[in-house]
Amino acid sequence: QVQLVESGGGLVQAGGSLRLSCTAYGLTFRNYAMGWFRQAPGKEREFVAAITWSGAGTYYVDSVKGRFTISRDNVKNTVYLQMNSLGPEDTAVYFCNAVQDNSYVTPVFYSWGQGTQVTVSS
Repeated sequence: QVQLVESGGGLVQAGGSLRLSCTAYGLTFRNYAMGWFRQAPGKEREFVAAITWSGAGTYYVDSVKGRFTISRDNVKNTVYLQMNSLGPEDTAVYFCNAVQDNSYVTPVFYSWGQGTQVTVSS
């Protein structure tokens, strides 16, 4: 059974930084592209960033380009999201999931982890 465990969220002032982590269990991690998604209160879950299985390719939603960096460690089965220059619009619960190779915005697994809350104060 696949389990995704996110961590690293918290409360930060606008302009600050956070580094999120997501460790995956129950899958051959290196076989999957991985992605980060977020869900703000009252909104649908949205794609944030993705990284290919090797780490050679990265993709971002326009609103985070230049501020967020996705990376991965295939030995630790962990994907990271470094978030800089945070603003109140980044406040959300952040989730990770494997993503489809032909559509990085599409999650692979139906079940999600508990997510990690990011709150940015103005």
